[in-house]
Amino acid sequence: MSLTGKVALVTGGSRGIGRAIALALAGQGARVAICHYRDPKAAETLAEIAALSGGIAVEADVSDEGQVQALFDTVGDQLGPVDILVNNAGILYESPLTETDVADFDRVIAVNLRGTFLNAREFIRRSRSGRIINIASDLGVIGREDMAGYTASKGGIIALTRTLARELAPDVLVNAIAPGSIETDMTSPASMSPEQIAKDLDTPLARFGQPQEIAAMALFLAGPDSGFITGQCFGVNGGSVMQ
Repeated sequence: MSLTGKVALVTGGSRGIGRAIALALAGQGARVAICHYRDPKAAETLAEIAALSGGIAVEADVSDEGQVQALFDTVGDQLGPVDILVNNAGILYESPLTETDVADFDRVIAVNLRGTFLNAREFIRRSRSGRIINIASDLGVIGREDMAGYTASKGGIIALTRTLARELAPDVLVNAIAPGSIETDMTSPASMSPEQIAKDLDTPLARFGQPQEIAAMALFLAGPDSGFITGQCFGVNGGSVMQ
C-alpha cells in the first residue's frame, strides 16, 4: 500500500496512539501534519515523521473553532488539502459522578467530541473526498464507572461517525476505531492501581494493547483496500467488546 501524494492530519499526533498513527501514515508516503496542544514532544515526533516523508507540527486547541480553522489554513498552505483526517485528540478525567465538576465534564466533551465535530466539518468544507477516521473507545460502548464525561464523549463519537458516514457518502468514507486498554502516556499501567489494572486486563486476551496495533487499523482504513467500508466502528480491544 502506498499513500504517496496524500496529505494526512492527525490530531493529538505528538504522542501515544496519535504518534503511532502519524508514523504509520508517513511510513507509507503520506505527508503528515500533527496537531498538538502545548506538547514538548511534538518536535521529536515531527523529526521522526520528517525522516520518513515530510510533515509539519501545528499547535491548536481542537475544541476552539477559530483555532481549528487556522489549523486547516496552515496545513493547506504548507502541505495542501487534507485527504486523510484522523480525529485522535482526547483527554481523560476520572471522578465519581457526585464529585465531577461541570467544568471538567464540559472540557472532556469539548476536546473529545466537539473537537471531532469541528475538525470533520472543516475537513469537508475544504476537501471533497477522502477519509475520516475517528478514535473512539470501547468504553463508549460498555461504559465505565467514574468516567461520565469520557464515556459520553466516546459514545458520541461513535454516533457521530455513523451520521457523517451517511451524510458524506460516497465521496468521504468515515469510520471509527474503538481501542481497548492501550499502553500510552495517558493510560500507563505504571500510573494505575492494582484494581484498575485488573479491570483493564479482564478481557479474553488479558493484556494491554500497543499504539502500533491501533495504527495498523488506521492505516488499513486510510488505504485503498477499505474502499467499501464506511460507518463502522472497529473494536481493537483484546475482546472487551464483541459485536
